[in-house]
Parts: sequence; structure tokens; C-alpha cells
Amino acid sequence: MDAVVTEIRAEDHDRWVELWTSYLKFYKASLPPETFDSTWQRLISKSGTLRGVGVRETDSGPLLGITHYLLHETAWTPKQMCYMQDLFVDPSFRGNGLARKLIEAVAKTAKDLDCYRCYWLTQDTNTQARLLYDKLGRFNGFLRYDFDYTRPSLKQGIQ
Repeated sequence: MDAVVTEIRAEDHDRWVELWTSYLKFYKASLPPETFDSTWQRLISKSGTLRGVGVRETDSGPLLGITHYLLHETAWTPKQMCYMQDLFVDPSFRGNGLARKLIEAVAKTAKDLDCYRCYWLTQDTNTQARLLYDKLGRFNGFLRYDFDYTRPSLKQGIQ
């Protein structure tokens, strides 16, 4: 499928909500409406480091997939890093190279901005996505851990 990657636009709001909701559902997550509103405002206003692009069949067509990414500093290099945070393609359009187009667009942006690296995370059980990721990226062997602020034994140590 010939497709085009564009910035996410104000008129994409409802479709973006649909796609991001489906993405969160895949990961068994949900977010309150105020987080959707805040994220949308940051994407559209470009007031911080969060950015978003979408893939469409034509420049004026509806979103078929989305990705969010952000630039951040690191102690390992004076250059910025690019973290692709969320990636989702409407299931009825999968298998057409749309996810690849989104990843390659973010990677090109990162390269054009002279970022040190472009990277992303996924669950180890996301085997379908990993088939593509293994072609485009290099698995570096790292596992992610999240500090659990809710565990009583840990709450005492953070004051």
C-alpha cells in the first residue's frame, strides 16, 4: 500500500482517540480522560518534547496508524536520544507496511536531528510486532523495571 506519514493534525482528534484507546487496550491499560486531553494538547501544541505522526493512505485521508515519540537528554552522550513510545496500526490495515513506515519516519527525524539513537520498547510476548522490530532494530538484551511506588515496604524508603 502506498501511504504517507504526516504529523498528527487537529482534525485527527477523534481518530487518534480511537487508535490510542485500541493501543492501550492491547496492553491492558486505560487512562483517564484528562490524560487523553493533556496528551492531545501537547501533541498539537508541540509545547514540550512529545511529538506524534500518523500514517494515512493519502495526505488528506484518515489516520490508519499512529506513533508518539519524544526526545530526551542522556548522561551517555551530549546528543539527544529519540524514544518511540507508542506505535499502533489499525488491525484491518496491518500487513501493508504501515508500522514500518511509521518507524522509519521517526528514525529519519531522529537522524535529521542528529540524535545519538532512536529506540523503543515492547513486551517480550508481542511476537507479531517483534517480527518487524527484529528486522528494523537490534535487540540489546535489556529488560525494563518499573519502581513500584505502591509497595508498602518501598514507600518507607522514599520520603
